[in-house]
Amino acid sequence: MMNIALPNQIDEWVEIQVKNDCNNISDYTADLVCCNERDREKMKTFQKAINKGIGSGVSDRSMLDVLKQARKTAKK
Repeated sequence: MMNIALPNQIDEWVEIQVKNDCNNISDYTADLVCCNERDREKMKTFQKAINKGIGSGVSDRSMLDVLKQARKTAKK
């Protein structure tokens, strides 16, 4: 079991969310944690792609050629 103290403004906002979308505060909190985990995984994947791009160096292809190849790859 976990107890947390929230500022009044946040507490009121959470209560509204629970009334509108969830069965109870526990379900809402669990959903927030799951969303946070998914977001962190997405950020890790995104950062790996950025690092790979930076590590690949400067391309000798034109931006148009790069875009064409990216669109072709995305369709697969």
